[in-house]
Amino acid sequence: MSRLQQVFRQLAATGRKALIPYVTAGDPDLEATLDVLHALVDAGADVIELGVPFSDPMADGPVIQLACERALEKGVRLADVLDLVARFRTRNADTPVVLMGYLNPLERMGYAEFARRAAAAQVDGMLVVDMPPEESAELKAELVQRELDLVFLLAPTTTRERAARIVQHASGYLYYVSLRGVTGSANLQMDEVSERIAMLRELTDLPLGVGFGITDADSACAVAQVADGVVIGSAIVQRIADCAASGESPAEVVGSFLRGIRDALDNQAGGS
Repeated sequence: MSRLQQVFRQLAATGRKALIPYVTAGDPDLEATLDVLHALVDAGADVIELGVPFSDPMADGPVIQLACERALEKGVRLADVLDLVARFRTRNADTPVVLMGYLNPLERMGYAEFARRAAAAQVDGMLVVDMPPEESAELKAELVQRELDLVFLLAPTTTRERAARIVQHASGYLYYVSLRGVTGSANLQMDEVSERIAMLRELTDLPLGVGFGITDADSACAVAQVADGVVIGSAIVQRIADCAASGESPAEVVGSFLRGIRDALDNQAGGS
């Protein structure tokens, strides 16, 4: 059983929801990211999505775009991200890490080489934003061979028919994009999210994580009413960026922020 399966099963058994923070690797630098990863786990993260910096992150809003730019300016590449996960594993053998990024860096490294190095670093899965399921067979074959999950995004505009095709290719969990737009957008529409999650549950038994537009404890708790996991990205990445001006520790700041959301989710679960 994979780490992702173990985590989601354990959470389901206790009635808790997965808290899944996202950070961009190498922003502001790799050492700071390593400290942030451990701080997120200490604050209650169940799964970590680790962004691979890319020059054209088309699904991401300005906050994560700027984080990618800062990381790329420091020379951070896919190989560095894999090395970072390996270093994280020297202290943490249990928390699943899913890389989130775009297809070009994987193609440049080669699918087989990427899967080999990802498995050696103890990565748990990959979410490739711009890879349609129809073109995923080669990458998936390499990942499956090494027991790595391939996570897919589903959007508010994804039809039921297409969702049914996507879930056939996915493993680990599914990431439902809660609104139309890029990461960091506002205007979370919970009625629509609830309807779409209900539709997806008719198509798959995979855990459903929801992200985009979740910025605080209130929005996280609203999403947790219908989802298995809550993904928070831009709100964390912005706080990391703000630390450059304030001089505060990114690990301490994001740890405190995430702890408040973890407590709110657990209090909600305990009272339900």
